[in-house]
Amino acid sequence: MKYMLIMRATDEAWASMADTDFEKMLETIGRFNDEMIRAGVLLAAEGLDDAAEGVVVDHSSETPVVTDGPYGETKELFGGFYILNVASKEEAIEWAKRAPLTGPGLKTEIRRVTTIDEFPQDNEWIQKERAWREATGQL
Repeated sequence: MKYMLIMRATDEAWASMADTDFEKMLETIGRFNDEMIRAGVLLAAEGLDDAAEGVVVDHSSETPVVTDGPYGETKELFGGFYILNVASKEEAIEWAKRAPLTGPGLKTEIRRVTTIDEFPQDNEWIQKERAWREATGQL
């Protein structure tokens, strides 16, 4: 099963990390990533750019409204993610507990990644997506 570990932090947690030595952070995260690679569970891992560089497309009205970052009313920002291939939710939880960036305001959300096999296979759009995934080596 695939699970996504979504790394989230409050504005205060991001601010507290501003003084962290970047090389030390890379080493700490690198060791954790290497551990997951050696265990054979890591499928993908990416960090995200500063939220101030992002935009939001709000579909609440008929015409979508585009707003530059930073986002209004943020309590937590999504800063990066891991995608793991593990046997169970419990195993994903165990990996999340070992994440190296810890402290007040830092959280890891865990969500199962659904597969194309969970959708109606007789649907035209699912069939097109399956063909694309097969052609690109994803299935």
